[in-house]
Amino acid sequence: MEILHSKILGSGKPFLILHGFLGMSDNWKTLGNKFAEDYEVHLIDQRNHGRSFHSNEFSYSLMVSDLKNYIDHYQLENCILLGHSMGGKTAMQFALNFPEIINKLIVADIAPKTYPAHHQYILKALSEVDFTKQKSRKEVEAILSNYIPESGVIQFLMKNIYRKEKNELAYRFNLSVLSEKYNEVVTTFQSSNTFNKPTLFIKGAKSNYITTDDEVLIKQNFTDIHIETISEAGHWLHAEKPLEFYNKIMQFS
Repeated sequence: MEILHSKILGSGKPFLILHGFLGMSDNWKTLGNKFAEDYEVHLIDQRNHGRSFHSNEFSYSLMVSDLKNYIDHYQLENCILLGHSMGGKTAMQFALNFPEIINKLIVADIAPKTYPAHHQYILKALSEVDFTKQKSRKEVEAILSNYIPESGVIQFLMKNIYRKEKNELAYRFNLSVLSEKYNEVVTTFQSSNTFNKPTLFIKGAKSNYITTDDEVLIKQNFTDIHIETISEAGHWLHAEKPLEFYNKIMQFS
């Protein structure tokens, strides 16, 4: 059994953080260090992402099992669990399956629903990179910019590039499987369980990932919810407004 890769910071009550699609634990390093002033923070790479293991299988139920194995391995209890986007769906399903392990749940800009597919242009751009030809980060960035207009998205993706060999770059994420299993990312769990402990949903005012209608949906599974909005922030609210994001979580936790 392979255990998810993580970076553990600080000491105290366990605070587990799950990144979003095509992200990794390093995206949360700055905020993780801040939370580590009060908690034992676990910045976790989900399967097929970051430095965690690659697998041909990919689904939320598997990511929940991975997280359970991780928590058992480190003998954690009474955890605070935070997930953003894809990581938020993993976190929600985990809390519904194992409510006795989670003390508080924090979900960043995602709802428990199926979303229209919307990452195809990003996956297409990533697939156009040929690391046998593109030998420098600058060359890779030039390819991505042909398909992706948002410079912030390009920089986010570039963080996944590392030097595999002396003369060869590579992605940390498992692009072939994530492309093949992409429908698993936008889908959602089906559960009649309820999570009755404090749950914070944080949404970006400029994001449409959590709508007013979704709040009815959320209440079907989560009974003790608080919904906070971060003004002037989109889907990447934790990166766009880190201090406001941090303050809302500290007020809740």
